[in-house]
Amino acid sequence: MNMSVSKCRQNFHVEVEAAINKQINLELHASYIYLSMATHFGRDDVALPGLEKFYFDSSHEERDHAEMFIKYQLSRGGRVVFANIERPTKEEWSTALEAMEYALNLEKEVNDSLLKLHQLGSNHSDPHVTDFLEGKFLDEQVESINKLSHFTTKLKRVGDGLGVYEFDKELQ
Repeated sequence: MNMSVSKCRQNFHVEVEAAINKQINLELHASYIYLSMATHFGRDDVALPGLEKFYFDSSHEERDHAEMFIKYQLSRGGRVVFANIERPTKEEWSTALEAMEYALNLEKEVNDSLLKLHQLGSNHSDPHVTDFLEGKFLDEQVESINKLSHFTTKLKRVGDGLGVYEFDKELQ
């Protein structure tokens, strides 16, 4: 197969291109984890439809982020390289709080990756990639971390049982 070079590629360092491919994989991995969480909370023996919906929505959002990075990569003349998506290491959650804390840590991991990508773009004098990240991802990521932090605090406060049921109703 003949590997042609993109005609639109300009000031797009191969390290930035590779980091975007890693970010695509991380976003898909996060989507996969949230999908797993949604199915856990949707089970009849767990029956928390608000959390099920929240995690399904979160899964869709992460997949949308992956698609945004794919389209960006193509617009810059980069090549999208798909890697295996790591399966979730955990598929059972003993409490809603445990799952929410896991989600919070996942969002922090995604944020760290975005910040490293932003720094890489700066190091390679690529204002386009830094602007893309600032305009589409960084603020939203901080908001997500804040939202999940509030959710974990609420879940700690309400405890198990009826409190989780009431919290779940808020998410529906």
